[in-house]
Amino acid sequence: MTLSPSWDVAARPVSDPVAATLLREYMTDVADRYYRLHEGRDATSEEIERALREMPSDDLAPPDGVLLVARHGGDVAGCAGLRRRAGHLDRTAELKRVFLRPGKRGLGGGAALLAAVERAADALGVVRIVLDTRRDLVEARALYARHGYRDVPAFSEGPYAEVWMAKDLI
Repeated sequence: MTLSPSWDVAARPVSDPVAATLLREYMTDVADRYYRLHEGRDATSEEIERALREMPSDDLAPPDGVLLVARHGGDVAGCAGLRRRAGHLDRTAELKRVFLRPGKRGLGGGAALLAAVERAADALGVVRIVLDTRRDLVEARALYARHGYRDVPAFSEGPYAEVWMAKDLI
């Protein structure tokens, strides 16, 4: 019997080279998908750099956030971030930057990342996780729904916020 490689998820600083590489891959992936859908082309390197500047991940760090890096069988495979929403007395955090490298998709990494996010939320004292995403990111939306996230009214604005979801942890 051959056992499949296991998933290991751990917090890493956003500035860590592995984390920074994953965040760039995430941004490239979602930007390419956006530009392919709307303009029939991949994002340019200038567009990726602008997106990284305009949507930094610096807030995915203690004390109010975390960036989690997943490894599969020892290989760097993906990431997910969580940040406490400013001014929310109801102990709400926002899920951000969920990404798996294409070769690691479909192997249970999304579930491993979301389980680790919930453990991190508990450590932050968070009782509700919210997220926004795009309609075209159907795989991500299906993953969230499978793990208990439900559609909620809009709670954020922005050109890429088209679907809003939440999960109560208690």
